Amino acid sequence: MLRKIISGGQTGADRAGLDFAIETGLEHGGYVPKGRKAEDGRIADRYILVELRTSSYPARTRKNIEESDGTVIFSRERFLSRGTKLTRDYAHKLGKPVLHIYDTRKERIPNPDSLRLEIQALTDFLRSNKIAVLNVAGPRESNEPGVYEWTLNMLRCFLSRTVSVAGSADAARQ
Repeated sequence: MLRKIISGGQTGADRAGLDFAIETGLEHGGYVPKGRKAEDGRIADRYILVELRTSSYPARTRKNIEESDGTVIFSRERFLSRGTKLTRDYAHKLGKPVLHIYDTRKERIPNPDSLRLEIQALTDFLRSNKIAVLNVAGPRESNEPGVYEWTLNMLRCFLSRTVSVAGSADAARQ
């Protein structure tokens, strides 16, 4: 059962994962470069993040993968940018499960009905890998404009689908 979301706090997909956790009451955390640096400046203190001794983005990426049970990469594009590709490569190297979900429909706000396959893939990924601590990763906002909003809405669609499925299962048992 998912209990915590971690990320590196960068703008875009990382930040959407943290905001989703806060919004839904999940634990959140993760590791960030020295100085809490991100492309938009210092990462806000409202995010409970551990500052590393190094300002290296790759070191932050690796630490978040190591400390999670698995990583989901959200992107608007099918092909991964350099930093996001590094996330996937580190996960493979460390033997950690990784899933890439990308925006095949280019919808500004994802529609839960049209995203059944993506939501099912995420559900199956979490369940089959017994993910309690999920690393949410992806491109920064400047590399893929709109990725923050798209990722946040994807996570909301996932939650609404899993809650309705769990509610249906509870009702069936009664």
